[in-house]
Amino acid sequence: MRMNYFAASPAGLKAMLDLQNHVHKTAADGELSDGLLALVYTRVSQINGCAYCIDMHTKDARKAGETEQRLYALSAWRETPFYTERERIALAWAEAHTLIAGRGIDEALFEATREHFSEKGLTDLTLAICTINAWNRLAIGFAADAGNYQPA
Repeated sequence: MRMNYFAASPAGLKAMLDLQNHVHKTAADGELSDGLLALVYTRVSQINGCAYCIDMHTKDARKAGETEQRLYALSAWRETPFYTERERIALAWAEAHTLIAGRGIDEALFEATREHFSEKGLTDLTLAICTINAWNRLAIGFAADAGNYQPA
């Protein structure tokens, strides 16, 4: 790792962790499952090329009961029958937000997403996508070492 960003800015990283903890509390409340979040975090990390986060979130996904087949096929989720309609919408929403530059968010995608998530659920899903994108940028920028993470 290039530097310990947690030590360099403890207050900033605490704020990031507080937002992430909010999202995971929401997951515990039922609308966003740990499994769904792990899929979203993994897919966003794949798009961003963050090896540290891919390692972390595939391990978390397995711990949440995710299958190897679904993890292996995640980068091609549109072409497989392995994901529910709700998971597909969450993955599409995650991809759109991760690749947002110059594209915006399509109204049809927004409407489809609203059919599967409450306003709070959609906001918290979007916050989860924002946090994993930020974590990816920290891990990539500071060359976090992939492979060492172990789920709690």
